Amino acid sequence: MSYILVLYYSRRGSTQALAQEIARGVGAAGMEARLRTVPAVSATSEATAAAVPDAGAPYASITDLQNCSGLLMGSPTRFGNMAAPLKHFVDSTAALWANGALSGKPAGVFSSSNSLHGGQETTLLSMMLPLLHHGMLIVGLPYTEPMLANTRTGGTPYGPTHVAADWNQTLSAEECALARHLGERVTTIALKLA
Repeated sequence: MSYILVLYYSRRGSTQALAQEIARGVGAAGMEARLRTVPAVSATSEATAAAVPDAGAPYASITDLQNCSGLLMGSPTRFGNMAAPLKHFVDSTAALWANGALSGKPAGVFSSSNSLHGGQETTLLSMMLPLLHHGMLIVGLPYTEPMLANTRTGGTPYGPTHVAADWNQTLSAEECALARHLGERVTTIALKLA
């Protein structure tokens, strides 16, 4: 069965909330959304995480990524870049790059930050770079989506975002709509490519 992989890392729940809205958009467009996360990175390189997280989505595997029909990838903003746990997972995908397993599949990105100008757009761009190297087709949010022009919180043409000012995990109506819209767009393109 075809599915869209919604792959994310979330430290305080904001990026996870965006991932859940994106998954709703995927489902509304007619495909299964497979929510997956990645374990935190330890400062001690020998430390390992449990095989299954205590709560939330299961950890992603390379097979989840290899077999997806499309990808939506999200991370909190860390100094204008994706968080280390997600980067660590992406860095482990060289075998998929070598055999072109992701080439031609649609992909979108999403992020959250603690402030309006916290580096969300550069984080989104940093997540696009490895996807372009994989040959994926980057999908953004066009201005034909009315919420993009109306949002006073998160949202960019590069992908949905959330402004978690003072660790607010509640997404605005616009942030939810933009997240669902990107899920729908990536799914619609994946279905057309199939």
